[in-house]
Amino acid sequence: MSGRHVAVTRLYGMLLLLLVCCLGFIALSDEVTEGETQDFDERVLRALRSPGDVSVPRGPWWLRPMAEDVTSLGGAPVLLLVTLAVLGFLVLARRYRTVLLVLVATVGGTLLNGGLKHLFARPRPSVVPHLQHVVSTSFPSGHAMLSAIVYLTLGGLLAQLAEPRRLKAYILTVALMLPLLVGLTRVYLGVHYPTDVLGGWVAGLAWALLTALTARALRRRSPALREEAHRVVE
Repeated sequence: MSGRHVAVTRLYGMLLLLLVCCLGFIALSDEVTEGETQDFDERVLRALRSPGDVSVPRGPWWLRPMAEDVTSLGGAPVLLLVTLAVLGFLVLARRYRTVLLVLVATVGGTLLNGGLKHLFARPRPSVVPHLQHVVSTSFPSGHAMLSAIVYLTLGGLLAQLAEPRRLKAYILTVALMLPLLVGLTRVYLGVHYPTDVLGGWVAGLAWALLTALTARALRRRSPALREEAHRVVE
């Protein structure tokens, strides 16, 4: 198969996945709004707590502090530091147009998450005590959504700089695993329902795909951006 056919197939695959994510989020949010998922959500949260005391999570003693450490990977301070580090690298590499793309992806995703939370205004879980302090509304999970946006966007950029396919696959696998682990810890700590996290993952993936498709279209129209994307880092 020629390189052009591979590129076209990849483009159609990304568009199809974006469509699936958008439709999936609409369907999930509709179920959440109507309360259809509430029983399932609450049963999952209860199953993760000790039968005799719902304030005690299941598992060995070290699992809770580990979950608290992992969940911080999706928090605003860590995501901001990671984004600033990558932006610094891009500035030093003189990839100024790519810097703008990263800023639009991260800032736009943050605004989108805030807008969705305000729109749905779902209360945080009350069936079990929270094991971490939270202040915002619940759906979609900000940690799950923003970690998906940041790590997938930055992972996609780093994968472009890698030549071997195995290295590209490794980078993208790590970029996928980090939001997955962050989302699971939000449920374990009792600060989000499972459907909050699922909604965050789907919305974050959709935004990351939209950003990637937009960057692809801009590269096709802008020779300067195309040259910058293929420039060897010195």
